[in-house]
Amino acid sequence: MEAAFRWALVTAIAPVAWGTNYFVTHQFLPAGYPLYGAAIRALPAGLLLLLVSGKRPRGSWWWKSLALGTLNMSAFFALIYLAAQLLPTSVASAVMATSPVVMMLLAWSLLSERPRIPHLAGAGIGVAGVCLMLFTGVAAVGVLGVLASIAAMVMSSLGYVLAKRWSAGVDVLSSTSWQLIAGGVVLVPFAVVAEGAPPALEGPAILGFAYVTVVATALAFAAWFAGLRHLPAGTVGLVGLLNPVTGVLLGTTVAGEALTARQLCGLVLVLLGILLGQPGAARLAALVRGRVCRPSPPAGAAPATAASPAGPSPPRSPATTTSIRPRGVSDHEMATGTANTPGQEVTRGGSRAGCVTPTDRSRDAGSR
Repeated sequence: MEAAFRWALVTAIAPVAWGTNYFVTHQFLPAGYPLYGAAIRALPAGLLLLLVSGKRPRGSWWWKSLALGTLNMSAFFALIYLAAQLLPTSVASAVMATSPVVMMLLAWSLLSERPRIPHLAGAGIGVAGVCLMLFTGVAAVGVLGVLASIAAMVMSSLGYVLAKRWSAGVDVLSSTSWQLIAGGVVLVPFAVVAEGAPPALEGPAILGFAYVTVVATALAFAAWFAGLRHLPAGTVGLVGLLNPVTGVLLGTTVAGEALTARQLCGLVLVLLGILLGQPGAARLAALVRGRVCRPSPPAGAAPATAASPAGPSPPRSPATTTSIRPRGVSDHEMATGTANTPGQEVTRGGSRAGCVTPTDRSRDAGSR
């Protein structure tokens, strides 16, 4: 359980870093270049991890890297940008908050990871918390924006589950670097066609891209895929709900935004949903349901003892005990218990055995 908790903490690096990415993007990165921004974010991060791992893809990992890079990076970034342009942030975030449920269902189908009740309950509470944090009123909702947000959520969830399924035999840094490079390469031609020449970068933008590349992309995705290797997909998906929590807290602490009571209640619900998805919470639920509790023995029953390898011993009668008759002792003396053999007496009918009392000695003396 301690190892699972440590891996959950490692996984939490990803959504926290992604939550800070919103603030850095809006404050320091050039506006109007989402595709170039995604490509500049993905390619250097992938090359950095490739430099650390020093391994190139082999065999099927060439097409797997392209597929995962498209699902998790290039198509995801493009669809998220489209959804952000067509939907209020609250609606887009609420749609993305359903990702844990989709990951659980896909993991059930592709990985045979059956969703557990605490995971499903945590996902429901987490989605409710995100809606409570971010929804501030009625807003216009476009169908195209909703479809783009749903597509981004489903594609990334599928990419994460496939990355978990294909992770055997390849280290995390290598597979993450290949995905980022493939996703960046796919983005470049679309950026050239849609956005023309790349943006000119100044000091703040260079520092912002450095943070986004190293922390919010290379480190974040490596931590995320490491968590997928060691934790159930449902647990990892619920940890991802820290993303909007980080955004709200960062807005409060850095941007000076007020944290309302409604947002505070939503934040508490999200954290509760995340905790329900952790392995320790599942074990606690199992204890409550009695799955790991041994049934209590009936009242008055003797405690169970370990059986011998040869099987249980036959029952002995408490009233009868047998012995070897000593030499010189008659049958009558053995039957009446008057044999003059102190310390070797064996009686019938539950009388004394193996000891001689003063009364016995007196009686024996009188008989002699």
